[in-house]
Amino acid sequence: MMKLLTLDTSTEACSCALYLDGEIQDRSKIAPRQHSTLILPMADELLAEAGLKPTQLDGLAFGCGPGSFTGLRIACGVVQGIAFAADIPVAPVSSLAALAQAAYTEEGAISVLAAIDARMSEVYFGCYLIDKQGIMRCDGEELVCAPHDISLPNAGQWHGVGSGWATYADKFIAKLGDAIQDYQGEKYPQARAIIPLALAAFQEGKIVSADGALPVYLRNKVV
Repeated sequence: MMKLLTLDTSTEACSCALYLDGEIQDRSKIAPRQHSTLILPMADELLAEAGLKPTQLDGLAFGCGPGSFTGLRIACGVVQGIAFAADIPVAPVSSLAALAQAAYTEEGAISVLAAIDARMSEVYFGCYLIDKQGIMRCDGEELVCAPHDISLPNAGQWHGVGSGWATYADKFIAKLGDAIQDYQGEKYPQARAIIPLALAAFQEGKIVSADGALPVYLRNKVV
């Protein structure tokens, strides 16, 4: 069984989780601008309680974005530091995928439009469908755009989740109408939700070394 430490600081939420032989322990706090002082103590506490050293972990995973530029840099710095020192691999996991995975785990949603408020009157969004293994997979691409420019890859009922819904639900519903079954705006990516996605990434070989643990901003792709 894997021993995996995951963390996410991509949005207002700061969280860390430890997966140990099928059991999960985690820490989470909504704490804007405090991530740099919270995340390492969270990780240290979880490892200490389990009696583990970083070198005893099989791997790390983190919310690689999209999200706050500062938050993503914090996560990358922490993960790179631990991975270099312990010589263990890393699974970068989409913060939007983590939102979608939590919607499936907590609400049973199988078609999810995850959206994070990107500021500057834009949103990060991605459409996710559950696969046979219970893992959320992106249907299409993750994008950054104006709220009225979002679209769905196919018909059917979709569950909305993420801070983009808290800010722009009216615009999303005006564009997508009856395709939106319901939504939860007060949800943030969490380290706990990263775990199944990370386990799948390790099984599929979608892992990197410490220097490959880099943020995904999405805005870099926009001309």
